[in-house]
Parts: sequence; C-alpha cells; structure tokens
Amino acid sequence: MRDTLLIAVYAFVGAAATGLAGAAVLRVVRRRSLTASMAVVAAVGVVAMLAGTLAVAWAMFLSPHDLTVVTTVVAMAAVVSLATALLLGRWVVARSRELAVAARSFGDGGNFAAPEVPATAELESLSRELAATSAKLAESRERERALETSRRELVAWISHDLRTPLAGLRAMSEALEDGVAADPDRYLRQIRTEVERLNDMVGDLFELSRIHAGTLPLSYTRVSLYDLVGDALAGADPLARELGVRLEGGRVEPVPVEVDGKEMSRVLGNLLVNAIRRTPADGTVAVAAERGPDGAVVLSVTDGCGGIPEEDLPRVFDTGWRGSHARTPPAGAGLGLAIVRGIVEAHQGQATVRNIPGGCRFEVVLPAAAS
Repeated sequence: MRDTLLIAVYAFVGAAATGLAGAAVLRVVRRRSLTASMAVVAAVGVVAMLAGTLAVAWAMFLSPHDLTVVTTVVAMAAVVSLATALLLGRWVVARSRELAVAARSFGDGGNFAAPEVPATAELESLSRELAATSAKLAESRERERALETSRRELVAWISHDLRTPLAGLRAMSEALEDGVAADPDRYLRQIRTEVERLNDMVGDLFELSRIHAGTLPLSYTRVSLYDLVGDALAGADPLARELGVRLEGGRVEPVPVEVDGKEMSRVLGNLLVNAIRRTPADGTVAVAAERGPDGAVVLSVTDGCGGIPEEDLPRVFDTGWRGSHARTPPAGAGLGLAIVRGIVEAHQGQATVRNIPGGCRFEVVLPAAAS
C-alpha cells in the first residue's frame, strides 16, 4: 500500500510540474494561431505522462534497458500526438478562416452563406448564429429602406399639401389687402378653414414625431368601449351627414379597457374619418366592439370603400401612404393611419386591415382590462 502511494505521489508531482509549465507556455502563445495552442495542449498531455512515468521508473530503480524502452515508447507517442495535433489544428484553423471570409459579407451589405465544408460543433453553432444575425440584419435593412421611402414620400406630399393652402391664403390675403374681394366675409371664413387644416396637419406631425421617438405620454384609465365609441360616433356624425354616409354602432359591447381615453378617442376618430371619406354617398360605416376568443378586446370599423389592392394592404399604416387618392385633398397628409398604429402599439395592441366584400375592415386589438 505504501509503495502504491509513493508511485502515485511521484507520478502526480511529475505530471503537475509539466502541467504548470504547459499553462505558462499557453499563456505566452494565447494570441497566436489555434494550431500552436492545440500543439501545446497535446505536448503537455504527452510530456506529463512521460514525466510521471520517468519519475516512477527512477523511483522504482528500473534497469537502464527498461528505462530506455519506456522512454522510447512515450517519446514515439509524443511525436505521433504532436503531429496529429498540428494536422487537426491546421484543419480547424482553415475552417475558422473560411467562416471569417463568409462573415465579411456583413460589411458589404450581403447575406451570410455558411461554408459548405463540415466544421466542428462550436464552429457550426457559430455559423448558425451568424446566419440568424444575417437574416435579422437583412430585415433591418429592408425596414430602413421602407422607412426612407416613406419619409421621402411624406416630405413630397407634405410639401404639396402645404404649398396649395399657403398659395390660397396668400391670394386671399392680397385680395383683402387690395380691397378687391367681392365677399370679404367668405374670404375670412375660407382663411380660417385653411388655417385650421394647417394646424391639424402640424398637430399630426407633432403626434407622429412623439410616437416615433417613444415619448408619447399615456395616462391609463379604466373606461368602457361603449362610451368611447359613442363619443367618437357623435364627433364624426357631422362629417357623415355632410357626405351622406350612414353611421352604425349597434354591435358595441360595454367591455372595459384600460387605455388613455384621449389617445384612444383619436384612434377611433381617425378610423371613422378615414372610413367616411372613403365610403360613397348612401354607404354605411359600421363600428363594432367585442371580446375576442383569447380575452382581448376587438374594436372594428367597416367601410364601403370597395376594397384596397392586395399589394397595398401591407403599406396602409405606413407614414405618408395615401393609396390611389394621394393627390386629392380628402386623402389628407397620410398621417392618420400611421398615428393609429403608433398609438395602438403604444397600448401593447395591434392594428390590422383586411378586405371584405364591398369594403375594408380595420381592426384594433387591445388587451382586456384586469378584472
């Protein structure tokens, strides 16, 4: 038992000394190639076995012949191990270089394509992560391009919408100033109308900027959708009467929700105004509110616009989108539906649109109030 313990101690001391030396070498070559690190690891394992074996052999007073045999066997094992480590290291380094070359496509705005040659499990995992990151970057670039297109369209349309009323205001003010206005009171009423329209446009831009900046303040209160819809219908009724559109709100359940009443009233108002302006005379705009199958609250506004082209449906809530009526005054600045989506998403909800026979159905899904 004592001899066995001594053998174990000698072997441990020899291997430990080699391990410490190997750790120091690894620290020195840590910034070099992976091949060098693998060679050092393999060498440490073999040399540790050699040191332990020699320490035990000397302690056991082996004959010179036996000691030579043991040393030769361990030395050959060390040579084979080092050669194998170098070959494996070069193979792993080659795979990592191929992966690095493939990853450079990120900087060129391209998509990541994983190397076809099989790699280690770690490199394969890294390759999958790079592929997932590439897909996310591609989506981000696509969103950025879409946003940039929307910004350009918005600037062009806002410039057009501002130029027209400003030119009218200038002409009417000059007519009043020169005393050539046939009906000054009518001119003053028209000026007031145009100023209110410009004020509404500036207010929409300010609201949209707060939404995009994430600084939209929300004051949550517990209210009934029945009251919100009733107020919104009352506010939109004059416009509906003027355009000959019927408003219906008979399918509204008194479902409680926790929302910012002012902002949600703006959502309903924008949806109703948009639906009324798109619906022909003698048409109907219907509002409904009910609980969804998952407990959420579904608020819908259905119009008689005749439908939206399928290719335009994904852009309906984009900033500046105004469809085929982009140059007509009733279309507005293309901010109303973008504001709707921003406010709804700020309430952790979702705004969608889909075609139905004869028109469109805008839906706002909101979380139900806690019981």
